[in-house]
Amino acid sequence: MSKFIIEGKRPLAGEIPVYGAKNAAIKMIAASTLISGLTILENVPDILDIQKILVILEKMGAKFKRINHRLEIDTRTLKSGNPDPVLVAAIRASIVLVGPLLARFGKINIPHPGGCTIGSRPIDLHIKAFRDLGVEVTEDKNLYTFRTTDQTPRQTVFPKISVTATENILLFASAQEEIITIKNAAIEPEVLDLITFLKRAGAKIAVQDRTIRIEGTKNLKEVKHRVIPDRIEAGTFAILAAATKNSLKITQMEPEHLDALLEKFSQMGIVFEKGKDFLYIKAPEHFSAINLTTAEYPGFPTDLQPPMGLLLTQACGQNRIRENLFEHRLGYLKELQKMGAKVRFLNSQEAEISGPTPLAGAKLESLDLRAGATLLIAGLSAQGKTTIEHAENIDRGYEKIEERLRVVGASIKRVS
Repeated sequence: MSKFIIEGKRPLAGEIPVYGAKNAAIKMIAASTLISGLTILENVPDILDIQKILVILEKMGAKFKRINHRLEIDTRTLKSGNPDPVLVAAIRASIVLVGPLLARFGKINIPHPGGCTIGSRPIDLHIKAFRDLGVEVTEDKNLYTFRTTDQTPRQTVFPKISVTATENILLFASAQEEIITIKNAAIEPEVLDLITFLKRAGAKIAVQDRTIRIEGTKNLKEVKHRVIPDRIEAGTFAILAAATKNSLKITQMEPEHLDALLEKFSQMGIVFEKGKDFLYIKAPEHFSAINLTTAEYPGFPTDLQPPMGLLLTQACGQNRIRENLFEHRLGYLKELQKMGAKVRFLNSQEAEISGPTPLAGAKLESLDLRAGATLLIAGLSAQGKTTIEHAENIDRGYEKIEERLRVVGASIKRVS
C-alpha cells in the first residue's frame, strides 16, 4: 500500500495534458476479443484498471505489446474458458467481457464483478438485456453462467439507462449476423467512441436519440483507433484549478464533452476560455453557491460529483448536492469534514455544503477512485500537510498523477 503526502497552498501554473479515456479504452480492449487479427489502440492510459483487464485476457491466451500510450492486442490465440474469478472480482468493468466472450465462445462463467464501494452495483440490467436477446442466464452462489441458444435475437429495451450494459450488448450484437436494436441506450461520449471503433471493425451501427441499431458480422476485421480524451480527467483538472484558485490550461481534450460542468462554472462565476482542444481556467477570486444534481449524459456526470463537492466547500453560500446514480457516493464529504468542511447530510444521496470554508491538512482515506482524486485536490487547496492513504485507488484512473501535478507546481510525493 502506498500513500500521497501533499503540502497545500502552493501556487500552480502552466499546462496539464489529458490522457485517453479509461472508460472507452477498457471496452475496446474487451472488443479486441472479437477481432480476427491485431487491434491497435492509441492514447491508452497506463493505469491500474487497464493493466488488470489486460492480465485477465493474457491469462486466457491473448498477447499484447505496449509502447508508451500505444497498445497492440492479438487475441487470435485466445483460449475458450472463463476469466480468472479473482481478477474479475477486482475490477467492475470486467463485466463487459461477457458480451464479446459469449459471442466468441457461446458460453462464459463470471462472478459478480468488483470495483469501487460507492453503493450496490447489480448486473440485473445486463442479465435482462441478454435474456431479451435469447441468452440463457443462470446464477449459482454469485457465479453467473451466460449461454447462447438457438433463439433469434431482436431487441432489448433498458428500463433504466446503463452505460456498461449498453456497451455489453453493443459488443455482443456486433458479432451477431442479425439486426439487433437497443432502446433507451446510454449515449456517453465513451459509448459513441466504442461505436466508432466497432464500425471500423465492420459492424454497421446507427444511433438515433437513445436507440442504437446494430447489424453485426462474425468476421470483424483489424482496427487501428485513437481513444478519445478522458472527460472525467479533464473535468478533474478544471475543478483543481478553480478550487485552488489558480490559472491552468488543460490540453489534449474535447471541451464539448464537459458542457454540463462548464454550465455550472458559468453559474458560479468561474471564468474560462474554451478552445478546440483546450480549456483555460482563469484563477477565480470567489464564486457563488449552486445546486448540483447528477444525471446520465448529457447531464452532470456522477464521476465529477465528488471533486465538484470539494469545489463547493469554497463557494460563497449554501450549496446542495443530489446524487441520483449511486446511493453511497457522498462518503468523501466525511473525509472533507476532517479538514473543516461544513456539511449537513440530508440522506445517503443528498447533502448541503456551506462555504467558503478554509481547509486544513489532515490524514485521509481515499475510499475509491473519484473520492481519492477529490482528496488530492482538497490537499492541494488546504493549509498544511495532507496524507491520503491507499494511493492505488487513485492509480485506477489517473496515470502518474503525482508526476503530472508536480509539473504545474504541486508539492506531492508518493510514499510506500
